[in-house]
Order: sequence, then structure tokens, then C-alpha cells
Amino acid sequence: MADATEDTPGIPPLALRASFPPVATADWDALARKDLKGADYDKRLIWRTDEGLAIKPFYRREDLDGLDAQVIAVPGALPSVRGDASPWQAVEEAAWSTDAIRADLLHDAGATAVQELAWAIAEGVDRLAAATADGTPVDGPAASIEFVFAVGSTYFLEIAKLRAARGLWAAAVGAFGPASPATGAMRLHVRTARSNKGTWDPYTNLLRATTEAMAAAIGGADTLLVEPQGYEPHLAINVQRILAEEARLDAVADPAGGAYYIEAVTDALAREAWTQFQAIEAAGGHAAAVRAGRLEAAMASARASRLKAVSSRRRPLVGSNNYPDLTATTPASGPFPEPEGDGPLTPLVLAAPFEAMRARSARHAARLGRAPVVHLLTRGDVRMRGARANFCLNFFGCAGFAVTQGEVLPTTADLLVLCSADAEYPALAAAVVPAVSVPVLVAGHPKDHIEALTAAGVQGFVHVQSDAVEVLTLWQDRLGMTS
Repeated sequence: MADATEDTPGIPPLALRASFPPVATADWDALARKDLKGADYDKRLIWRTDEGLAIKPFYRREDLDGLDAQVIAVPGALPSVRGDASPWQAVEEAAWSTDAIRADLLHDAGATAVQELAWAIAEGVDRLAAATADGTPVDGPAASIEFVFAVGSTYFLEIAKLRAARGLWAAAVGAFGPASPATGAMRLHVRTARSNKGTWDPYTNLLRATTEAMAAAIGGADTLLVEPQGYEPHLAINVQRILAEEARLDAVADPAGGAYYIEAVTDALAREAWTQFQAIEAAGGHAAAVRAGRLEAAMASARASRLKAVSSRRRPLVGSNNYPDLTATTPASGPFPEPEGDGPLTPLVLAAPFEAMRARSARHAARLGRAPVVHLLTRGDVRMRGARANFCLNFFGCAGFAVTQGEVLPTTADLLVLCSADAEYPALAAAVVPAVSVPVLVAGHPKDHIEALTAAGVQGFVHVQSDAVEVLTLWQDRLGMTS
């Protein structure tokens, strides 16, 4: 902002440049390293996405230097917004044609953002090649290709994904020499994701759908479908009404335009996707690559990575693998969209392992008249026992266990977890294990005392590096729950 120069009687002119002098990037970086107090900068502040991108903790104007020299040769600026800059169209059912390119099925089968972009553009290029094989200009039937994308919970990455999709498609169409530049405009239908939704805490689905709809609106969707998943359909359409009429996201053509972070990530996604797209083309194009099993192999790797991230709780799914609703006894009955896709595009439900464990505990409770009980025995260091008890409350709650806690040994429990400081565990275990008839676990990973605690009768450890599905399933098995 320029400094105010006009004199106003009694009010001195603003001197914003003097009050807020520019700060060099090196100074910001040095301040961050100072605050880390010796902790590893890359591990603490660099986010490495599933796509392999390294996201920095802050971006500045200099991060955009060189982005004009695109590796993807697109004349002029990237067409990262709706072609006519009009607001998105809110729809309550699928608005795309039956032959639309379904990148949304890639998303819900577990694909990364880069894979969604690369395989969708490759399929579109196959269509362009077929449509122009007889000499028909690309401005004809090929110009009507529609794309469907799904948006997930990685908010800024999803905004960048949609913006990158338009640039990539413009580049692909440009290779066919269209008579009109408008031919490169993408007809982009967007819906909320399905793979990250659950049935046991359906209102977390509504929260996710809200941020997903925001990402779609900001990213440049032509039409937007918010699918109700476990909550009333009128709430789904009202999400879009609020975004348009109250948040006014329909009043700006490209709300993310010029944002250093979004522009940099858009460019990074586009570059990575273009590289993958070129590899698909080198394999003979989309159809040939699918026949050769390339899509199946890519999807298998991505699915396994996503499932592992959820199982280990590195990727939180609130309501499923973290912060579950401990009062819920039954899942929501609907509505839920019908699953689509098969083969390598078989739908992936990330919450499924946790929901299976919750259902298993519910059946056990129905048979015995009570839910399986985990008691958190909190003694010793106040700070450590509180932190570890809160961790275990979430951990065991994700499988539908009833969780109690306190300093006194329980009269009724199926499992006992010691919550204290590492140094206090040996004495605590020696006193507690002989006094109870149920298995005893330890919260944390006291590496200096593992052997001694195991010798004292401790049967396991739960901590941030535990695979939740593996550990919780093990204890459901050992407690005799019917699978």
C-alpha cells in the first residue's frame, strides 16, 4: 500500500513503509530456526505431501519468480478459472454427461492429486486424438469433453489441483492447434469426495464437505455437487448457498489468484502431473497404459500408502481414527451415495477398518450387555499422565471401547493401561500387575524400561508410532470379541 501524501488538518500523513519495513526472506528463515531451538527444520516445518511435493512453511513473491517460464507451453496466462469468469452452478445431482472423464473415481479409489491430473488429461488426449483422426478440427466434437473431479480434505492442495487441471488441459488442447483459444477452456464438474467420509460420526462429514465445497468454489468449478453423506440433503445444498450468499465466494473470478502459496503449489502440481502424463503418452496413451496394467499398479501403491497413513493415524480422520464420538452406539443410516468404479478404481473407504472395529465392539456389547472397558490408571507425574490418558482415550475410543480413568484400581475392566512418566513405570507395574487379573499395557514407549516392564508382566505398549488398526484388532481378538 502506498503511503498517504495528502495533508489532512490535524492528522499527520500515514507512513506505512517506515512503520513496516520489508523483511528479507533470510531473516524470516533465521527467526523460524531460532524458534525451533535446534529441532530439525525440514522435519518440523517442511510438509511432504503424498504427491512428493515439499511444501515450505511460508512463501513470498520471489517464489513466483520463474513461474512464467512454464515447462508446459501455454500461450499467455494459465486459464486457472472458469472460462467466462461466471459463478459456479450449484447442483443437487450429477450435472455431467455419461461420457464425461471421471477423475473423481480416481480420487475415491485412492489416487494422489498428481495421478488424478495426469490420468485424466491422458484420457482427454485419447479422446482428442480419436476425434481428430479423420481431420475434424479440434474445435468440433472434441471441444465438448467434460471432466469430473472430486475434492478432498487437503484444502489448499485441492484448490491448486483444480487450477492446475485447467492449465494442463489448455496445454494438451494447444498441441492439436485449435483455431480458437477458447477451445482449451475446460468444462469442470466438481463433487465432494467420498473416500474420506464415515458412518459413525456423520456431522464430521458435513464439516469436511463444507471445506471441500470452498476449495471447489475457489479452485474454479463450473458446477458443484455437495453429496449428503449421513446428514439431510437440505444441509448439502445450504452449504453452497452460504458460500455464495454469505461468504460471497461467487463475487470474485479467481480468489486464489496471486496468492504466493497457491500459485507455487499450482505450478508444482502441474509440472509433476505433466511429467506423469508424458510417461503415459510414451506408453502408448491412456487406453494402452491401462491395458498394460500401469494404472492398476499406480493405484495399488497409492491406496496402500493412504490406508497405512490412516491406520497409523499419521493422517487424521476426525470421528474415525481420531476424536471419535464416544457416545455413538450405532452408525448413521444414510443417505449415502451409491459407490461407483471397479477394478483399479474400486472405491476406497479410508474409515472402513476403524468402522469395522467399532461395529465389532458394538456386537460384543449387545451380546454381553456392556461395551468392553479400558481403564486408564493415572498416577504419578501430573503432566505426563494427563497427556497419555488423553492419547489413550482417543486411541481406544476409535475401536468402540468404553474408557474410564482414575488413580484407583477398577472393579470392572477388561484392559488396564498405565498412564504415567517413563521413570515411574517400573515401580508402578511391579505394584499393579500382580494385583489385577486383566492384561496391563503401558501408555508410551519407555525404551529404557521395555525389557524390565515386559518381565514384570506388561503385555504391550501404545504410543504415537503404534499402528492403531493392528494394535486395536489384536486386543479385540485377545478379549474374545467375535470377528
